[in-house]
Amino acid sequence: MKVEGWLADTRTSYDTVAAGYADVVRNLLSETPYERGTLALFADLVLAAGGGPVADVGCGTGRITAHLHGLGVDAFGIDLSPGMIEVARRDHPGLRFEVGSMTDLDLAEASVAGLVAWYSLIHVPDDQVGSVLAHFRRVVRPGGPLLVGFHVGDETRLKTQGYGGHPMKVHVHYRQPAQVAQWLRESGFAVEAQMTLTSAESRLGGILFGRRQS
Repeated sequence: MKVEGWLADTRTSYDTVAAGYADVVRNLLSETPYERGTLALFADLVLAAGGGPVADVGCGTGRITAHLHGLGVDAFGIDLSPGMIEVARRDHPGLRFEVGSMTDLDLAEASVAGLVAWYSLIHVPDDQVGSVLAHFRRVVRPGGPLLVGFHVGDETRLKTQGYGGHPMKVHVHYRQPAQVAQWLRESGFAVEAQMTLTSAESRLGGILFGRRQS
């Protein structure tokens, strides 16, 4: 699939399901203590290093952005889907949300103190992950933390319906933590911690903490 094709399919699909998606995921963090703990640890790492802006890339309807903000982090969200961004701005007034693509981040070099990709790399084809992570490294300050959440497995599924029964056309990639960790290292991130867990977010979820090397 060409890059333009998967990006267009992802954007259109999430524009279609934005309102239903917001309803489904709105309270997931209340059911996921380990994931709340993960986000709290990430917030502590950012604040201990002096704070600064943090990008939630692939923010969807903004729930992770808002949660980090509640932990004292200067978080802002970026998402490919204008529909998702519209809902994020509605649900979380006062926070910053922008339409943008992780394949071409419109952020200055070393301009963010940290970056979160919370189940947003799952739609990126394998041959594009390295390029996306290179963008992440470019925009994160040296020494800044990276938090990645993803589905664990060894398959790719075509999702044709979701979030209220609306039609979708997105490929969802399930990956082994060792593979994701290898990609992070190849892109200039040290991998500092790893978790695999079950939760309301994912039947089997992987969490990796990275740190941008100089």
